[in-house]
Amino acid sequence: MWEITFPRTIVVGEGALSYLEQIKGQRALIITDKTIRSLGIADQVVRLLKQAGLEVQVFDGVEPEPSRRVVEQAVKVARDFGPDVIIGLGGGSCMDVAKAVFALYERPDLTLDEIVPLVELGLRKKAKLINIPTTSGTGADVTWAVVITDEAEELKMELASREIVADVAILDPRLPSSMPPRLTADTGLDALTHAIEAYASKWHNDFSDALALWAIRAIFTYLPRAYRNGSDMEAREKLHNAATMAGLAFSNSQIGAAHAMGHALGALFKIPHGRSVAVFLPYTIEYNARVAASRYAEIADALGLGGRASEEKARRLAEAVRQLLADVGEPLKVADLGISQADYEAKLEALVDRAMSSTGTVANPRELGRSDYARLFTYAYEGRHVDF
Repeated sequence: MWEITFPRTIVVGEGALSYLEQIKGQRALIITDKTIRSLGIADQVVRLLKQAGLEVQVFDGVEPEPSRRVVEQAVKVARDFGPDVIIGLGGGSCMDVAKAVFALYERPDLTLDEIVPLVELGLRKKAKLINIPTTSGTGADVTWAVVITDEAEELKMELASREIVADVAILDPRLPSSMPPRLTADTGLDALTHAIEAYASKWHNDFSDALALWAIRAIFTYLPRAYRNGSDMEAREKLHNAATMAGLAFSNSQIGAAHAMGHALGALFKIPHGRSVAVFLPYTIEYNARVAASRYAEIADALGLGGRASEEKARRLAEAVRQLLADVGEPLKVADLGISQADYEAKLEALVDRAMSSTGTVANPRELGRSDYARLFTYAYEGRHVDF
């Protein structure tokens, strides 16, 4: 048995932001970052909420790869203001902070570490949660996962609870149209990694399969277009929807080794999340193909990559991912991220430690031990095809 969890409402299409005019409540807290505020997007949301009759406060202190400290600051603002609507506005960092704040505001007795699947939180006594993504990649608008950086431990905390899935997700493709090409590529490849890992996961199911496969096809088709021309609204809308569908897919199956490795790399070397997971994706496909070639072959068939045996199709998929990375200017090996070999090798054991503790390791289609991860990290640094 597997419990499928979606937001109650997903609003899609150009102009979807106007849904906020229907929101009922007294006070709304927007959790965002300074970039979103400087672009005027936060002001749009404030205006619509005020038209709905709500008092509004904005917390714009979210930083990339948000830390415990940022969550604590935002929780204090929430407790002082007393909102009955909490809105995560921005990329995955903003929405992850909003989800964490939602839980800790509702439950002042709770600690961040207690946002885990087996703990009943008993939320929605004080507020409801709305997520509005301004990037097309993280899927955080619809997932029950939260990633917060423990700076002291140099660790990405992988928190999760089905109760923190948003009540409403608003997908307006006009919002990500201001993303520069590099951010478009990073976030789009994050979504691709979500979708491919969801499809290959040990815990995949009919619902996650359908969502993941549609998202994969859309990302291969529309990411290069959005990267080359940010004003291509058809590409923006399809990519925005694909990112959310990929989020729904992995939230209802699970991530895999590319995310386990990417989280470790991002925590230790401060590499942006989408870039850090995508660089490992071709290598983990090659590694997993020993046991999951048929799953990758189905993806290859959906993309029209050709080939006969499943193993050949899996290899073609790994190469298609590499070609997509190259097409949008992403690195094909870890060395291209500017990390010196000496620094990388010095932290190899720490990278393996963090990857081994990730939920992505649990559901990865092929079992991974410490020696497997060590070799994968080394191969990915050097850009070698996986042959074990």
